[in-house]
Amino acid sequence: MRIGFRLLMAGDLPLLYEWLQREHVQRWWTDRETYDEVVQHYLPTIEGNRPTDLYLILSDDRPAGFIQTYRVSDYPEYRELVAVEDNVAGVDLFVAELELTGRGLGSKALSRFVVDIIFSDPEIHACIADPDAENLASLRAFEKAGFRVVRRFVDPNDHDRLHALVRLDR
Repeated sequence: MRIGFRLLMAGDLPLLYEWLQREHVQRWWTDRETYDEVVQHYLPTIEGNRPTDLYLILSDDRPAGFIQTYRVSDYPEYRELVAVEDNVAGVDLFVAELELTGRGLGSKALSRFVVDIIFSDPEIHACIADPDAENLASLRAFEKAGFRVVRRFVDPNDHDRLHALVRLDR
């Protein structure tokens, strides 16, 4: 399985919308959004108007999932919630293709993405994520990629659900 990444483009929004409707993605990722809401949410970022970088995860050159990264300090409310220092990146991802779940794609994509994309910025010294504390598959993927659980916290922006803050230092 060859893993790669490419920036998400406006032409990918129908695919992203379709992925976000899948039960195994929707359960952990977001409330159901209409296609127009997905466009409103992601298009400004694609156009460079928000400080997040959006990518497709490619497995053998075929779109298989979504991954995004950002400097935590660019989102002050979130930074306060997770209580991290400057020069820390955040990462979020999902494997969209059900037949590729449970096969190590998430952890392999994370490992490669952190090295190739996130830590290619010499100022970034750590990477965090905050999967739902009940999402054991996601927690295992982060742990396999070298992240460690730092603490658990209730996220008021996610229906007061319990999340696990995971971290990987350079």
